[in-house]
Amino acid sequence: MSDVSYIRRPNRVLTVYAYIFLIVLYLPVLSIPLFAFNDSIYVRFPLQGFTTQWFVQLWERESLWDALGNSLRVGFFVAALSTALGVLAARAITRTRLPGQSAIVAFVMLPIVMPGIIFGVALLVLLSRIGIPLSLYTVTLGHMIVCLPFAIATLLPRFEGFDKSMEEASADLGENGWFTFWRVTFPIVLPGIVASLLLTFTISFDEVIMAFFLTGTEPTLPMYIWSQLRFPREFPSVLALSTIILFVSFIMVFAALYIGRMGLQKNDR
Repeated sequence: MSDVSYIRRPNRVLTVYAYIFLIVLYLPVLSIPLFAFNDSIYVRFPLQGFTTQWFVQLWERESLWDALGNSLRVGFFVAALSTALGVLAARAITRTRLPGQSAIVAFVMLPIVMPGIIFGVALLVLLSRIGIPLSLYTVTLGHMIVCLPFAIATLLPRFEGFDKSMEEASADLGENGWFTFWRVTFPIVLPGIVASLLLTFTISFDEVIMAFFLTGTEPTLPMYIWSQLRFPREFPSVLALSTIILFVSFIMVFAALYIGRMGLQKNDR
């Protein structure tokens, strides 16, 4: 009994560490919305006053809307393609046993832990050697390398979490592999697919390292923000735009996590 109470006793040192870690991590991020509403072009305390003029100015910039359109096109394509490939990869990993499968999975997941600058430089050198000009297509290729491991990692629990005998029962009833996937497998893994779409779109939309090396004459939205940082008078508008992106990104990431977890809970029941 005493051992159980000792195990369940909260660790105050770890609790304090967790709070300090969250404060250090999120305090600089939370300062962005604070200064986005500040009636001054300088980031300093005390705040000069409350204003929404920096948000209003965003609607009048055509270059901003062009960059937003580029990011949306790249993000939608990357999310759809990486999720489709992630479905195929996750199903192959959970349903087959390939020679050297563990090494293959580790190799596919490598971009999660390897710095993006390495892939960015490598792709830039490779594309320049081949003679492919930098454009939104090259940015899309770089984002695929970044997003595909996240799609697979999101979808793997979905394919491992349901009873495989349901697919076998469908096959015993005369359905082929294609109809078994669409009528049995797809509805079960759908929450994971939606979560993968939301997560990979958010990653692609916010990604800046690959875009920095692979962008041509059509910048994405993060690259537009980077270019505006050279002009001090544009900095408040950059903070306003960053606030909007931050808010939308948080919603999409939490929605992806909630949808994926909701599906797993239903399967556990």
